[in-house]
Amino acid sequence: MTTECSDKQMEFHALGRRCVWASFDGGRISSDGGGLLLREVERHTRIIERLAGCFTDHRDAGRIEHELGTLVGQRVYALALGYEDLNDHEVLRGDALLALLSGKRDVEGRERRRARDVGHALAGACTLNRLELTPGHAEERSRYKKVVADFEAMDDLLLSLFIESHTTPPQQLILDVDATDDPLHGHQEGRYFHGYYGEYCYLPLYIVCGEQVLCARLRTADVDPGAGIVVELERIVPRLRAVWPEVEIVVRGDSGFCREDNMAWCEANGVHYLFGLARNARLNAELAEAMQQAKAAYATRGEAARVFHDFRYQTRESWSCARRVVGKAEYLEKGENPRYVVTSLPAEEVDARSLYEVHYCARGQMENRYPRSR
Repeated sequence: MTTECSDKQMEFHALGRRCVWASFDGGRISSDGGGLLLREVERHTRIIERLAGCFTDHRDAGRIEHELGTLVGQRVYALALGYEDLNDHEVLRGDALLALLSGKRDVEGRERRRARDVGHALAGACTLNRLELTPGHAEERSRYKKVVADFEAMDDLLLSLFIESHTTPPQQLILDVDATDDPLHGHQEGRYFHGYYGEYCYLPLYIVCGEQVLCARLRTADVDPGAGIVVELERIVPRLRAVWPEVEIVVRGDSGFCREDNMAWCEANGVHYLFGLARNARLNAELAEAMQQAKAAYATRGEAARVFHDFRYQTRESWSCARRVVGKAEYLEKGENPRYVVTSLPAEEVDARSLYEVHYCARGQMENRYPRSR
């Protein structure tokens, strides 16, 4: 059956003296009005415009209908509005609001060259696919994919935007590192099952400072969570210190990033670190006395109790030296709940309780800065 459309008014039972009706003469309506606020942000910051500058366009200028800046804007705005998949754009290419956000003057697509494209102001999924998947060696003679992304320039743009956001030099920068799952629902390249997340996924790496993302790196799920951190720090830290030579830099992450190479690099390059440390029998033995104190406090007050213990610790094989460890001896209704962190921050600068409760626990905020699958 074909769809029957009607713009006639529908009348319903009145509510007292109030008439109730439905009509379909609202014209082009969108539920994505918040995109207009993003457009105002872009007019002030030019982030999308600068991102477009990270591409080289080898297309024939005389045959272009969708300018590079429009393509990049279309994809970025759609992602921000929750349209993650390229195939969404087979419908979105006719969305007048998205066309407005992307900078199209002909938002209704009335002036398209081919009759089949009339009414669709924006690019479809195939065109955007070429934007995203053009190989780095593409050139003017390439047949289809001719828009080349400069990934190093994109990395540099994230750092430039971060640096420009500071009006005065910061005294301390805390670089939060984390990995999360990006679920896969087909047989994509690099597909691996991750036991912790219980699904096939990618395992992207993020580095965040405050509210801004400094690094987003896609990785397969068969790597260690802490893999690749040193490579990114070797790129990020010198850039920050070139602008702010006196700034103190602290790298913070959970126990997945507590690796000898990460800590050794920080120590060799004057960067502090604060990492979670997985519990083991030796650590629990070191914390035993503090745990007994926490248990006694719980028995007395009937509420959760914490006692902190500051000590030096070295693994038998994997660590190159002894390091400062802070143990949290916590006793709850369900029993013992020991936790540990390792750090290069000196005790005279930050005490054990503050190190854990204020400095380490604050790392959870970074999860609000990147997309989560659940």
